[in-house]
Amino acid sequence: MSSEAIGSATKPRDALAHVNAASWGKGLNILARITRMNFRHPWQVTFAIGSTIIAATLQLSIPQLLGRAVDQAQSVFAGGAAGAVAEQALWTSALLLLAVSTLRGLFTMSQNYFAEAVGHHIGYELRLACYEKIQRLSFSFHDQVHSGDLITIGMLDLEGVRMYFSTGLVRAVLLFMLIGIGAYLLLSTDLVLGLLALSFVPFVAWRSSVTQLTLRATWLDLQERLSVLSRVMEENLGGIRVVRAFASQAYEMLKFDRASKNALDLAHERVNIRVRNTSAMTFSFFFSMGLVLLFGGRKVMAGEISVGTLATFLTFMTILQMPVRQIGLMVNSFARASTCGSRLFGLLDMEVAIKDAPDAKPLEIENGTLRFEDVSFAYPMAAERPILRNVSFEARKGETIGIVGPPGSGKSTIAHLIPRFYDVTGGRITLDGQDIRDVTLGSLRKAVAVVQQDAFLFTTTIENNIAYGDPWAHEQRIERASGYAQLHNYVLGLPAGYKTVVGERGVSLSGGQRQRLTIARTMMLRPSVIIFDDSTAAIDAATEQRIRSAMRQFAKDRVTIIIAHRLSSLMHADQILFVENGEIVERGTHEDLLAKGGRYKALYDLQVRPGDEVLNEYGEAG
Repeated sequence: MSSEAIGSATKPRDALAHVNAASWGKGLNILARITRMNFRHPWQVTFAIGSTIIAATLQLSIPQLLGRAVDQAQSVFAGGAAGAVAEQALWTSALLLLAVSTLRGLFTMSQNYFAEAVGHHIGYELRLACYEKIQRLSFSFHDQVHSGDLITIGMLDLEGVRMYFSTGLVRAVLLFMLIGIGAYLLLSTDLVLGLLALSFVPFVAWRSSVTQLTLRATWLDLQERLSVLSRVMEENLGGIRVVRAFASQAYEMLKFDRASKNALDLAHERVNIRVRNTSAMTFSFFFSMGLVLLFGGRKVMAGEISVGTLATFLTFMTILQMPVRQIGLMVNSFARASTCGSRLFGLLDMEVAIKDAPDAKPLEIENGTLRFEDVSFAYPMAAERPILRNVSFEARKGETIGIVGPPGSGKSTIAHLIPRFYDVTGGRITLDGQDIRDVTLGSLRKAVAVVQQDAFLFTTTIENNIAYGDPWAHEQRIERASGYAQLHNYVLGLPAGYKTVVGERGVSLSGGQRQRLTIARTMMLRPSVIIFDDSTAAIDAATEQRIRSAMRQFAKDRVTIIIAHRLSSLMHADQILFVENGEIVERGTHEDLLAKGGRYKALYDLQVRPGDEVLNEYGEAG
């Protein structure tokens, strides 16, 4: 299962425009796919449709029973033996009417229950499929899509697909029974009165369908405006500390008010559309009922039909009023399922850019040698601007590689290529001679761990955050990893220790504490290659020195890559690479690079002699 790329909302004025054979064909294919999904639950579907047919049959018998009861009531007033018989028959009709109404209610309840059951089963399956697909989609996908759009697909679009069975298919069966068979019964009883009684049906069906399609189109537009509103709110809540620090509450309120007002205006327009069309449909119904009363009354006075027959026609009209209006709801359900299904299946069917090769094998680590061989890379959305060009280096077990360079030079990209967050566009990366594209992702990412620059924490205990990669780890391992990261003593000083719950995204911890916690989380994995992507920037120099000393023993059995702007974080490395414009322009030990007097030396002078006017390669003066 899958879904199409996230499309923009249809504007109201385009609701019925641009409808061609291709779009109809695509929509029918989507509806057929949803229908097949529903029929994967055959016994619930059978009970739902069977209950619908029985409930509709019982409902169609009510007008006839009521009409007969009216005629029997008239006969009661005749008195005598005929009146007594009529009274007995009236009681029988009343009890039968009560029984039919009760049964109709029970089968309607059964219809609603099993139809909803099918929908909720489909919703459950689609939510799992959608969430699982989002977990597997590559970084390049998430780089281009806003999380609010994914939430909209996973909630609103999924709901449109989920409700298709109960509001579309089941309703179609019900309407076919009530309108089709009801119209036949009316026309076969009296052709003229039947035509008058049904005269409101074409108009109401037309206006209901147009109204619902228009409301559907405006709902898509409103959904887009609400997505904008949710993005504004999400961004504000995520950056609430920045907003407060810069006293920008008034600006944020204005931005939110504009987005909210935009949604409110469209909501008012939708209300006006609904009210105008509902009034027109109600008027047409009562106008038709007035015609039936006028002509039917004359027929009663002429003795052509009985009062009970006229009551049957009026009851049929009352019963048909709501189903006819529901034609629009049914059309809307089909249109909504088609549109929502297009977006949802577009996501579910999307090709995963980073995945296991058909013949992928588990990674086998012996010496743990990491090698970049003429690696080039460009992001998919900017293929004409490569980030890396012909990068080559080698790191053996126990070695530490330092990578430094100006912002945007490609340092973090190197870190993201090793665990295959992205695939190289040229050259190759190997671990013990095995191309990382030829091994399974699971085994690769167990062997390669990246301590991200963004220290993300989950809203749970410190213990659970550290043990995220191995939830069943013993407490001793958690405490040892915490000790490597110089976090253990701090945690012991907390009232609840490792059971302390950190706030959303770890806001109850300082930046340095969050980074130390993510380092401890990575230590738990015991990887063959560990990459620190500027992951100590918020840690003070003294604590960083202690972390580095504690990790010397840990680093003996693995490759360590340190990406940093602060040279004190990597000057102990066995080899330092200076990256600029996607190329390695200098390499060597700290002492070798200082002796060369190049870019590294300029950056070193800038950092260790901040009082001097040293112009570095970034074009900045120290």
